[in-house]
Amino acid sequence: MNANYLFELYESGYRDFAGIHLSGVDFRQRILVGINLQQASLVQANLSRAFLTKANLANSNLYRVNASFAKLSEVNLQRAQLKKADLRGTFLVKSDLSDTQLSGANLSGANLRGASLRGANLCGANLCGANLRGADLRHANLAWANLSGVRLSGAALGRTFLDDVNLEGAYLNGLNLTGMNLSGLNLQEAKLNGAQLDYANLTATNLSFATLREASLNQANLTSANMTGSILWRAKMLGVNLDRADLSWANLAGAKLDACSIEGTEFTDAILPRGSQADLYQKACGDTRWSHRPTRETLSASQFVE
Repeated sequence: MNANYLFELYESGYRDFAGIHLSGVDFRQRILVGINLQQASLVQANLSRAFLTKANLANSNLYRVNASFAKLSEVNLQRAQLKKADLRGTFLVKSDLSDTQLSGANLSGANLRGASLRGANLCGANLCGANLRGADLRHANLAWANLSGVRLSGAALGRTFLDDVNLEGAYLNGLNLTGMNLSGLNLQEAKLNGAQLDYANLTATNLSFATLREASLNQANLTSANMTGSILWRAKMLGVNLDRADLSWANLAGAKLDACSIEGTEFTDAILPRGSQADLYQKACGDTRWSHRPTRETLSASQFVE
């Protein structure tokens, strides 16, 4: 079947094109709402700016497809093959991409609000600036993905693989990241207000200039973390490990710092809660790896406020 015949059949009311083979087909700007392309082969097809709302593309082969700025809301893409696909700016609101192969795909600026990406493979994908609010990312593989500026508020991240992802400037407000391994990640300027990071592993993580207002970091491991200029206003940090972390210019006003560990921690020009002053001075020990001064000395260069 060629593309023109498919269009004729669609216009006549026919919708079932399951298993069709149309590699390289040009669907640009076509309106194919509700079409059934289950198990279809559309390798390197051009779907740019096409309308496929509520289409069925489950188990389809869309390798290297160009679906940039296409309307694919409420589409069934379960177990589809979308490796190295161009999905820039694609509208995928409430679509089902469960167990979909998206490794190396370009999803920059895509709208995936409320979409299901459970078990999806997004290894090495570009999600820069994508909207993933309320998305289901449980069991998804995001290793080496670019998540800079991504919006993840309200997303489900249980057992999500986040190895070596870039989360610079990402919006993670209110996320439940309890016990997650975020060690060594780039969270510079990320928004983590109200996030739950209890027992999280944030060893050597870059949290410089991140905002963590009223976040919960109880028992978290922040050893050697870069927290320069971070905002931790009223954060809960009971029993947190801050050994060798850099908190210079950080704002911890109103934070709960009971039973924390601060060996070799840098506090120069930090704002700290006055209620923790005596306890911090008592525990201060070692030299910092940042300014190579004693931790106690850097405490004296900080500011304690009510």
